[in-house]
Amino acid sequence: MSALWSVGAGLLLLLLWVRHRGLEAVLVHHRWVFVCLFLLPLSILFDIYYQLRAWAVWRLHSAPRQHAQRVRHIQEQVREWKKEGSKRYMCTGRPGWLTVSLRVGKYKKTHKNIMINLMDVLEVDSERQVVRVEPLVSMGQLTAYLNPMGWTIPVVPELDDLTVGGLIMGTGIESSSHIYGLFQHTCVAYELVLADGSLVRCSPTENSDLFYAVPWSCGTLGFLVAAEIKMIPAKKYVKIHYKPVRGLQKICEKFTEESKKKENSFVEGLMYSLDEAVIMTGVLTDEAEQSKINRIGNYYKPWFFKHVEKYLKADRTGVEYIPSRHYYHRHTRSIFWELQDIIPFGNNPVFRYLFGWMVPPKISLLKLTQGEAIRKLYEQHHVVQDMLVPMKSLEKSIQTFHVDLNVYPLWLCPFILPNNPGMVHPKGNETELYVDIGAYGEPKSKQFEARASMRQMEKFVRSVHGFQMLYADCYMTREEFWDMFDGSLYHKLREQMNCKDAFPEVYDKICKAARH
Repeated sequence: MSALWSVGAGLLLLLLWVRHRGLEAVLVHHRWVFVCLFLLPLSILFDIYYQLRAWAVWRLHSAPRQHAQRVRHIQEQVREWKKEGSKRYMCTGRPGWLTVSLRVGKYKKTHKNIMINLMDVLEVDSERQVVRVEPLVSMGQLTAYLNPMGWTIPVVPELDDLTVGGLIMGTGIESSSHIYGLFQHTCVAYELVLADGSLVRCSPTENSDLFYAVPWSCGTLGFLVAAEIKMIPAKKYVKIHYKPVRGLQKICEKFTEESKKKENSFVEGLMYSLDEAVIMTGVLTDEAEQSKINRIGNYYKPWFFKHVEKYLKADRTGVEYIPSRHYYHRHTRSIFWELQDIIPFGNNPVFRYLFGWMVPPKISLLKLTQGEAIRKLYEQHHVVQDMLVPMKSLEKSIQTFHVDLNVYPLWLCPFILPNNPGMVHPKGNETELYVDIGAYGEPKSKQFEARASMRQMEKFVRSVHGFQMLYADCYMTREEFWDMFDGSLYHKLREQMNCKDAFPEVYDKICKAARH
């Protein structure tokens, strides 16, 4: 009884404090209070619901049977839109706050919302080494489904809540991309409902123009209803080597060297300053030295980027064996390093042991509850950007990031970019090695101003024939956007498939200059 009185008294004091400071002031300056007391428990409930649902679908084998019925329902909605006179653009009916992108999609309020409830694994074809999934299947869900069967997918983009549809219509990358390319390059077929309500399958040999145009199109060519993704055999562990490197030129040289080695299953770099980094290489293995196993995904473990930093501070190399699924989702608990700005004490051992099992809060819930004040604060004083640049421009790119943003850590992830048709391909006629530079956090550059600084960054990326990931804030004009991306195939298909009255152009859907 005394415990209940204590909890009650604590809640009363908290409410009085909130009333005194004002709810908006608390949400802006002490957001961790709201996150810890409300969003973390709510995130747990979300996870429990989706895990139970996935388990029930698996036990009842209901996904394949219901898939065709759900697709027919989507087709009926599109045909109904046509009967109504095609007066508004269409978009998916999934609420904007449920997406991992920090951008707020205002178009949902004005467009015709097509409800798409497709979130199941449909088929695992071991002979073809292909898994067929619906677009709302998440990375966490897919690896949990495949790993017990002895399979995984070649590119497992980092955060648990990233969906197959988002990774195809946008893009996805992981530290295995120097071998396999971007997420789209591991897909062998897509199924879409088009603007006329028809269902079409496309692959490199069937409706190939559509197959190559879908990635990066952000749902402006049709509604994705299924995808087929390559599988590879899973192994128990990733043997990971940590190598601290100092000096920008040496960092770039070492990172480029390791990225070209196909014997490395994984290559990743974390830059902690302009001239300090840890470069990590990993190989898949079923054998491990028991004394060197690090189950980094356990809730009480240090956040991965903090763990890596220890090797830099101690100036020593190291070798560990990380269970494969822990490795695939190694940055999930700390949302890379974004969570340290939301819960400043989140990596404290006491917090990890007592409450680490509740971390991370759902990004979707953070978006839903951020409010206009926090949104504007983040927009002006926070950066979440991924720029994809040729590996040969890495040193110059890091220097530009340092001058314009000065955000650390920086995430370095290499990938091979084949010369396929579509919006994103190398400038020449051959496959080229690129690198994703990820900047997430509060810029320390004194001259940082969100719009001007990002436009400067975008100009630089265009100048080296790089690309900006479209989940982030984009400030380019229409002409600049189509200078960065190759729109020839995309515009040709929009004309052929009568998309212009059905879906907005990708630029109008994602760029700030078009949305404001």
